[in-house]
Amino acid sequence: MGSHSLSLSTVSNGTATPRSPPSLGRMVTVLSIDGGGVRGIIPGTILAFLESKLQELDGEDVRIADYFDVVAGTSTGGLVTAMLAAPDENNRPLFAAKEINDFYLENCPKIFPKNGNGILGSVKSLLGSIAGPKYDGKYLHSKVKQLLGGIRLHQTLTNIVIPTFDIKLLQPTIFSTFETKKEVSKDALLSDICISTSAAPTYLPAHYFQTKDFNRKSRSFNLIDGGIAANNPTLLALNEVTKESFKQNDDFFPIKPADYGKFLVLSLGTGSAKQEKKFNASMASKWGVLGWLYNSGMTPLIDSFSQASSDMVDIHASVIFQALHCESNYLRIQDDTLIGDTASVDVSSKENLLKLVQIGKELLKKPVSRVNLESGMYEAVQMAGTNEEELIRFAKMLSSERQLRLGKMHLN
Repeated sequence: MGSHSLSLSTVSNGTATPRSPPSLGRMVTVLSIDGGGVRGIIPGTILAFLESKLQELDGEDVRIADYFDVVAGTSTGGLVTAMLAAPDENNRPLFAAKEINDFYLENCPKIFPKNGNGILGSVKSLLGSIAGPKYDGKYLHSKVKQLLGGIRLHQTLTNIVIPTFDIKLLQPTIFSTFETKKEVSKDALLSDICISTSAAPTYLPAHYFQTKDFNRKSRSFNLIDGGIAANNPTLLALNEVTKESFKQNDDFFPIKPADYGKFLVLSLGTGSAKQEKKFNASMASKWGVLGWLYNSGMTPLIDSFSQASSDMVDIHASVIFQALHCESNYLRIQDDTLIGDTASVDVSSKENLLKLVQIGKELLKKPVSRVNLESGMYEAVQMAGTNEEELIRFAKMLSSERQLRLGKMHLN
């Protein structure tokens, strides 16, 4: 069964068990995963490492979903979220974290098939982008539907938050397990949600579907990529937890400064190409519609929106946690040094996908970094160690929190 609030979780024998409200534990645990197409391999690599450390502490059967009160994901991050939180026939997560990259390596070449090599391939890609979406999405749609079947949002093993954008209403549509009790029309099929949040403009077609409420009244959705609304969904997750906790426990929220220490937030980026200076104001000043939408194999307008969204959320979250002296409870892992094909969202050659795996592994060894508001670049945090060391510390805190909650349940 799924969880509508922060009161359910799963344990390693595959059964659903009550979870203490966050105010009865020590922390509210949040995982957030950015959008980024094939670059979802990078957070996939990070999550595989984290899950391995959790298994060293608590046994090989535990999974990421056993530790986080809410998992939020946008676009490719939304698909990873579903893979981590959707139940299999034994009511355990469909995928172990280490299996995420295998899924990407096997399926990305079919989701984003090549148009050919060299100039001819580039011309075909350009003409295709002018005429319609670069990819028809048929393989992605069929694969996601096969994978998730009839699973609905309320059935996830932990709470999830996945943003989309309604192109008809011109406003974000957020799918959250927290909302499914009071707004049953949003209790959509996970497959429809994942297809929608991945429908990046110019790359994949918009997605239309309907749901029905208790009175059988239908509701229509006309959705595109959640990255339009929040490429980095960290703040969305915090917002949903805040609203839910307020309903459950008036003493816990509204949040007081001291209470921010109760959040433990892991935010995973999919990489960016900030250090590869492809464009400048002189070049951009000459662009028309086509130049902004397609230039040197990139999509400057879309890339700018998604990067701005990700960085502003990171800056906001980082400033809040630092100002309230609980910055050690917020970890953002991002690589802004991607170049060439590795910075693309759709280059699905085996060579590039394996490079992304290696980038994820190397990112673990890099120092913990935060974005500098003035330069826009990620800079190492003094005395903070490596991302790998921080994830090991997070694993210990996550394990302690889980053991605390399990202990309280057994006492009850």
